[in-house]
This record gives sequence, structure tokens and C-alpha cells, in this order.
Amino acid sequence: MSRRRLAIAGAVALVLAAGGGTAIAVDRAASPAAPATAQNGPSPAAAAAQPRAKSPSATGPRVVRPYQPVDIGRGAKMGLLPEGRQNYVVSYDDFAADVEEARKYPGSSIRPDSLSGGIGTEGDDILFTGAYRTDTVPARTTVRIGKGPETEAAMLRLPGRPGWGTYYLDRPGAGPWREPVTVTAYDGAGAVLATLTFGPK
Repeated sequence: MSRRRLAIAGAVALVLAAGGGTAIAVDRAASPAAPATAQNGPSPAAAAAQPRAKSPSATGPRVVRPYQPVDIGRGAKMGLLPEGRQNYVVSYDDFAADVEEARKYPGSSIRPDSLSGGIGTEGDDILFTGAYRTDTVPARTTVRIGKGPETEAAMLRLPGRPGWGTYYLDRPGAGPWREPVTVTAYDGAGAVLATLTFGPK
């Protein structure tokens, strides 16, 4: 089995692509670079010990608790942080430790009405992850490889009206990654809220 790789698009920090603000630790975790601020609620360690969430619906974002670990495929867990702006973790190893590390990043948020995107690969399997920041909560988000069909991604968001959320899509056997990827967020009427296209390195 090939070495797991992680790439981020529409983000800057440890790896530079285009726009926005996201920090990643290759082969381990992905989290937007955002400042840590004091928040009430469960500690990351306590949240990580709670039962895993069921898979969210692919239509509209599922509301999850801060720091709640959600299985998203490829052995990864995603968690959304209340600290900072568009701050989330994609963890392959120690979820609680990766959340604590992400709380330290002060970076910048992604632009309004935009998306960030990342790809984790292992052999021919691809895991797509990213965040949206839109005034209107997307009804759905899709991922398209090259000129192939659009496939709906699952989405997560925090309670209230945070103005952002995340998406993910596990595509076993979709690789190797050789074609540009287009991510599109739609409102309930089918209008495009934001789109992002990025290509392989």
C-alpha cells in the first residue's frame, strides 16, 4: 500500500496553494490556521471520548457539537472547532491531540463566498475534504473529477449560524489523482453559492 498523502487547495500555511487559510500536517491532520479563543463547552479530550456520530446526510449540513469526531473514511476523523474562523481538523491518528494543535493556529479565514479543498490519497483511494464560507447555508455540495459526474459530498456545521461548515467525500478507487477537481456549493434552488477548481501537483 502506498504512503498516504494529503494535499490542500484554496489554502495557505504549511502548504501553499491558492487563497484562504488552512494549515496541514502531511500524513496526519488538516486544520485551518485560526486563532484560539476561550470557549465554553466540552474539552477536546472529553469530546473525542464520546460515541462517534452517524454519517451525516448528503443533503444539507449536519449539525455537530464542537470537537465531535466524525468518521469520514480512509481512517480519518473530522472535527469542527469553535475557536477561530473556519477551523477544523482532519485527523488520521490522535484526534484529541490534533484538535489541541489546531487550537494554536492564528491564521486567516477563507474568503467570503468561497470554498477550500483538500485531497488525501492512499493508493487509488481519494478522500476529499474542505470548508465552505457562505451567507446562505448550502443545500448541497458536489465534487467533480475532471469532466466526470458531480458526486454529492456530506457536510457538517456547528450549532447556530456560524456562517461556515465543512464537506467530505470518500471515493475508493477514484485515483490516482490526475485531473482537476471542481467543488461546488449550491443553495436550495440550485443556484451556485461558491465554486473551487484545483489540480494535482
